[in-house]
Amino acid sequence: MIIFPAIDIRGGKCVRLYQGKFNRETIYDNNPIEIAKKWEKAGAQYLHVVDLDGALTGELVNKSLIDGMLNTVNIPIQVGGGIRTLERAEEILNLGVERVIVGTSAIKEEGFVKRLIDKFQEKVVVSIDAKDGYVCVDGWTNSSEIKAVDFARKLEETGVKNIVYTDIAKDGTMIGPNLYELRKLSESVGINIIASGGIGKKEDVKSLEKMNLYGAIIGKALYEGKINLEEL
Repeated sequence: MIIFPAIDIRGGKCVRLYQGKFNRETIYDNNPIEIAKKWEKAGAQYLHVVDLDGALTGELVNKSLIDGMLNTVNIPIQVGGGIRTLERAEEILNLGVERVIVGTSAIKEEGFVKRLIDKFQEKVVVSIDAKDGYVCVDGWTNSSEIKAVDFARKLEETGVKNIVYTDIAKDGTMIGPNLYELRKLSESVGINIIASGGIGKKEDVKSLEKMNLYGAIIGKALYEGKINLEEL
């Protein structure tokens, strides 16, 4: 199972949000590029980067920082946040990013994911951000009437190979991932699942590994020293 250290960028700084709420932000570092170097040095094989400004505005706000990371580390990076057009996905991939992550537009715009897959194949990751088993959109601010499991099945049929499943209620809490929903998802689809939200201790990671998940995104627990990346 791949461990993805999370680097969430807002206002040029490395931050974490509590349950996706923008008014509950903790700043952990003023230099996301240095953080990328730190996680690479600790043994990370892959980085998960989110442009939180982009998630709110739909613009590529932190392009220069993402570019800086790509020029500094030698491990692949996947990037999400505000990628709502084919052109934006291409712009980010052209920087040298390994994969782009789309969320809101995958739900709202019929055929968007299919067009992405046709053009970029496995470089596309779809983020399923869920609350009580239902998909949320617009930077987690609005709930839809689509069940996460049903959406994942549809994505698999479209040709998506990788999804990130985030339980919004768990995100930034370190109270443990939503194992029930993740197990349900894992039993429903055959695509790669990256778990996100609530991972707070080494035992949480072991529980996810037992489910044969493809990856796990860890943020706050790394920044607060609850989990040692080198040890993992």
